Amino acid sequence: MILVLTGTDLYRDIRDDASAQASLRLASRIVVLQARGLDELPAEACAKAVTIYQSAPAMHYQPRPVRHFDVCVVAHLRDEKDPFRAAHACALLASARRIRVRHIGGVLQAGMAEQARHLEANLPNWRWLGPLAHGATRRIIARSHLLVISSWMEGGANVICEAVMAGTPVLASDIPGNRGMLGEDYAGYFPPGDSRHLAALMLRTESDAAFYTQLRDQCAQRAGLFEPAREAAAVRALLP
Repeated sequence: MILVLTGTDLYRDIRDDASAQASLRLASRIVVLQARGLDELPAEACAKAVTIYQSAPAMHYQPRPVRHFDVCVVAHLRDEKDPFRAAHACALLASARRIRVRHIGGVLQAGMAEQARHLEANLPNWRWLGPLAHGATRRIIARSHLLVISSWMEGGANVICEAVMAGTPVLASDIPGNRGMLGEDYAGYFPPGDSRHLAALMLRTESDAAFYTQLRDQCAQRAGLFEPAREAAAVRALLP
């Protein structure tokens, strides 16, 4: 019996939910999706746990706009994702006319659609695209200059894999799940829920070529973790 911990189960449920804790005891093997996930497990569970990074195929270079600096957010609309953090950052960047943010994601929580429509009506540089097919989403990621992931908790976001494998740098909330994906020394973290810090990072990324190159190079150094062949081999190795 193989148990995979992917997000709220790892960073919330196993702390106080009896059925989640029972699942840890029953599992023959446990999988977490990034190395920091092991920190959340009790010793007896950690002894049978392994880290398997999710993967994404590499994408060929996609031309990015010249007149605009495009930022994408890929997250369904629910509280754990803090989905409107980039929109709130946009409100602080009225003078940065080149920066525009496109948000991809469906509604998973009541009232979120109304919030998205209100923000779109009042922020000329922020647009909600709703849910899109996977291929279309990946193409937008690849054509963007930057991806923002602002979640309060993540087990190991596959959208980070997709951005890295498309050559698109990431700005990420400073949480264990994102550190486990991008590394402890990554330069693109911001405090969770901090719109001003995110806005400053977005502006710096757009205006400081050296900083942008640093983020891009740091992401490229992590790309080997997200190779499909590596993931497949790790999954096969779970079985005796």
